[in-house]
Amino acid sequence: MKDLLFVCPVCGNKEARYIGIKNHQPYCRKCISFAGKSIEPPPRILKNVVIDLPYSLSSEQKALSKRIVDNFYRGIDTLVHAVCGAGKTELSYGVISRAVADGLTVGFALPRRDVVIELFYRLKDAFPHNKIVAVYGDHSSTLQGDIIILTTHQLYRYKAYFDLLVMDEIDAFPFKGNDVLIAMYKRSLRGHSLMMSATPSKEILKEFKEPGHDIVELRTRFHKRPIPVPSIKLLPSLMKEFFLISRLKEYQKKHLQCFVFVPLINMSMTLFRFVSFFVKNGDFVNSKRERRGEIIEDFKKGKTSFLITTAVLERGVTIKSLQVIVFNSDSFIYDSSSLIQIAGRAGRKKEAPNGEVIFLSSKKTEFMEKAIDEIRFCNSFL
Repeated sequence: MKDLLFVCPVCGNKEARYIGIKNHQPYCRKCISFAGKSIEPPPRILKNVVIDLPYSLSSEQKALSKRIVDNFYRGIDTLVHAVCGAGKTELSYGVISRAVADGLTVGFALPRRDVVIELFYRLKDAFPHNKIVAVYGDHSSTLQGDIIILTTHQLYRYKAYFDLLVMDEIDAFPFKGNDVLIAMYKRSLRGHSLMMSATPSKEILKEFKEPGHDIVELRTRFHKRPIPVPSIKLLPSLMKEFFLISRLKEYQKKHLQCFVFVPLINMSMTLFRFVSFFVKNGDFVNSKRERRGEIIEDFKKGKTSFLITTAVLERGVTIKSLQVIVFNSDSFIYDSSSLIQIAGRAGRKKEAPNGEVIFLSSKKTEFMEKAIDEIRFCNSFL
């Protein structure tokens, strides 16, 4: 096996420990779950594109959008480094519309299924005259459209396919640090990419400082109001639960909704069971919860007042007047990037730019302090 010279044509793996032999032929164990034929790109046909937005981009957003378009047509990959709630998705609309109009193949990839579904409806509204398709999990009967929104796992279907590939949440699980998914992303490109993140890694920032790349920064939210700065509440075990109960009751009196983030799936259920004895009209979600989509939709409609949630709601969700509590924020699960993303759920709406964010824990961590420092730094640009 040590002498075997085999490079996986799908993910590029060449490590002997991940290479097996079947019927005297080598195969890759790393990406075996991505077996299947790639589809061929369609012929290039010019299309009519009209962007329908209920609001106008700011002058700063318009300038950055033009820069992204110019970069794409000059063959330059762009990283959008923007704070949570800056409107980075809208920054991509300009280059998407130009590419679609020119008959180019366009994809928009995200790590998580829930966010793919959310974005699908946003783009259907923004591009009413174009065919928008969503590809994820068992939802893969239609693979081609003017704009293909897909999970990063589904990129294996699109070898050398996309002229423009927008990659959002590149710092999120499961894409972050996953060499197989990163290889899938590179394999799916035949053109150039637009990558977006509020918290890009040092490696990504270094890559985009090299020739052929550009970094577009947007350090303020579109409504030009400060990002809510988290406060830290340190309490011993059990006291945290009663503090949480008290806070949720206060929010209900003020008709405010709240996300309570927890680090573990089991904790979302056990904490909800305890809290629900004292505070009604709530629910919980995690990656394994049945009816998750329905529960989240009910929350958006105001039918419930609080949700205890894992990282499934860390990104891609905007709720008016939302309050945020991170329960056990000192958990090893939470680095500064994830805490910044979670804090970024609050104050996203122009008509409700404020919100409370609380890091509730037994001890203070450097990640909690770093997240607060970064948010304050971004607010200093106002």
